[in-house]
Amino acid sequence: MKEMWDKRYSADEYAYGIAPNVFFKDAIKKYNLKGKMLLPAEGEGRNAVYAAKNGLDVTAFDISLEGKKKALKLCEKENVKIKYEVGDFFELDIINDNYDNAALIFAHFPPEILSKYHKKISELILPNGIILLEGFSKDHLKLSAENPNLGGPKNSDLLFSKESIQKDFPDFEIILLEEIHVELNEGDFHNGTGKVIRFIGRKK
Repeated sequence: MKEMWDKRYSADEYAYGIAPNVFFKDAIKKYNLKGKMLLPAEGEGRNAVYAAKNGLDVTAFDISLEGKKKALKLCEKENVKIKYEVGDFFELDIINDNYDNAALIFAHFPPEILSKYHKKISELILPNGIILLEGFSKDHLKLSAENPNLGGPKNSDLLFSKESIQKDFPDFEIILLEEIHVELNEGDFHNGTGKVIRFIGRKK
């Protein structure tokens, strides 16, 4: 998995563009998110940079060193700073901190660690903190089979359902939980009409 992401992110172009994810961007504005934000599986940094430009104190992580390099390059271009670590989440220093918010944007972890990651991230969020999540739903598989440009995992176990989100985030008041079609236009790898789960939760 690491090798695949390193290869994708080693190209000069940004695989998913440099503009922030639309859902992420809108939620930051709507809920006026402030303070420390954790961004798992942040890749090339498009969302981290946007959050930092909007005054958030950003900590990001990913398994790809090439992703970090691209993220820091984008930070330099946009004149912002973020903290970015590379490696397995449970082996990083960032799990010893707490955060006001977290955002999982297309953070499709392997099934054997997915719920453990979600649980740990939940524990790190302070009371009244917000979690944002947008990721491909299990029904996305049919759409991606018809349109390879949509991207997304080809294994159903890596995809989300409303039920799986409710199970993984029991300590959060549900502000939004929906499964919808969205029109994606994110770089070279997210293009067309996909189906996603969107979740906004507030820590009880």
